[in-house]
Amino acid sequence: MVKNILIFDDDKHTLSVCKYILEGAGWAVFTRSNTNNLISSLDETTPQVILMDNQIPETGGIVATQTIKAHPLYKDVPVIYFSANKDIKDLSLQAGANAYIEKPFDIFEFQEIINSVIT
Repeated sequence: MVKNILIFDDDKHTLSVCKYILEGAGWAVFTRSNTNNLISSLDETTPQVILMDNQIPETGGIVATQTIKAHPLYKDVPVIYFSANKDIKDLSLQAGANAYIEKPFDIFEFQEIINSVIT
């Protein structure tokens, strides 16, 4: 069974690297460069995991993650906070994320953290 992952990040290079790694691991990868139409994006892609950048336009990662976690259909979808911010651990807790990945990341650790949130 193919697993869907939705990545919110406004950096095209980051999106292409993540897409390459995850598609190679068997994921169907969907990307968004902003959080406009957030719930519609979830409806369209039905992700099993979401990667959320901290500095994503329009709302930012904290508000976007909180919106997902408050939504009755998507509250249980694991959100992994994804940032180069030195306060990523605190930001991910504030957002209500299930885990976090610090940029730049190790490819093996990246895959390990994503796989760890799938139940």
